[in-house]
Amino acid sequence: MSTTTTVETITKPNIGVFTNPEHKLWIEETAPNADDLKQSKGENLPAGWVTVAIKNTGICGYHLQTVHHDISPPELTTSSRSDIHFWRHGAIGPMIVENNHILGHESSGVILATHPSVTHLVPGDRVAIEPGLICNNCEPCLTGRYNGCENMRFLSTPPVHGLLRRYVNHPACWCHKIDDMSFENGALLEPLSVALAGMERSGVALGDCVLICGAGPIGLITLLCCQAAGACPIVITDVDQGRLQHAQKVCPRAKTYKVDTSLSAPDTAAEIIKATGGVKPAVALECTGVESSVANAIYSVKFGGKVFVIGVGKPDMVVPFMRLSTQEIDLRFQYRYSNTWPRAIRLVRDGVVDLGSLVTHRFSIEDAVKAFDTAGDVKSGAIKVMINSSDEE
Repeated sequence: MSTTTTVETITKPNIGVFTNPEHKLWIEETAPNADDLKQSKGENLPAGWVTVAIKNTGICGYHLQTVHHDISPPELTTSSRSDIHFWRHGAIGPMIVENNHILGHESSGVILATHPSVTHLVPGDRVAIEPGLICNNCEPCLTGRYNGCENMRFLSTPPVHGLLRRYVNHPACWCHKIDDMSFENGALLEPLSVALAGMERSGVALGDCVLICGAGPIGLITLLCCQAAGACPIVITDVDQGRLQHAQKVCPRAKTYKVDTSLSAPDTAAEIIKATGGVKPAVALECTGVESSVANAIYSVKFGGKVFVIGVGKPDMVVPFMRLSTQEIDLRFQYRYSNTWPRAIRLVRDGVVDLGSLVTHRFSIEDAVKAFDTAGDVKSGAIKVMINSSDEE
């Protein structure tokens, strides 16, 4: 894979990957117009903005089969998140697809043009794009926790269009230089940022026994981070044996447990603790957002332990309150990330976290519909599906 980039020229029309309230998925021309970009050469950009030729974009979300025992009778349903969720379900909580909407927020690319006010980036620079646009005026922004910006415009979250296009305009301050890093790894910095935020806020420490619930992309990247942080033993759970096998490939010392959905949460916890060799986890990093999985985590951790929910779940959830109370378990949550990109870049650049094995399927942007079908198909074996928006990988 080439990591040498020359100054790009615009040779193709700009196209984007759209969904709508009817859950259709298609590709069509979109803004910014390629001919306008050719003529303006950055002069018409807002101050502080750049134009980026998108190279790679990861599809966020996957098809996860779960059994909800809180439904009578128990029912096999599906849970997914972000790109897949907006396409198939049309909403995540209050974030609703109400019009034609462009997906994608895990992207990297090359600077095509800059506004004259931008001095730290030049055409040809390779960048990873942080997709949140903040106001810089509210309390979360001013205190450094900008993921809680009260006026956040997060690309791919309705009504703000996403990055699954050939060309985008974006603030230069949210375009992070990746130098000779591959574009695929540059795109994977976004899910790595999710995992890093979870690691920081959960306080995973050297020697901690850690439980990771869910072996999808976020769970696997969290596993890599826990490995790098010296957590031991680590056990990762999933309902899919294929994902657990992939987990052992990326972290051979990890213990795996295939969740038996017929078991209660206390019985599942007993099996998880057996998998660790009898050590109760100090921290559980819950990466699915599934109610039953959250309960499994709560019953698994030790007295005074912590359950940190990274996954996105349904709007209302039942949790075992008295278990939390009598065991003094902290239940905490996460919303996106802040101040993670520089650290993520260092970890990948120096080989501390190796993301290379996560991409299982690759498609061109012209085949994006096939890419989404693959990402959303539990039988495909997909972990991370990557879409290439140009001829260069």
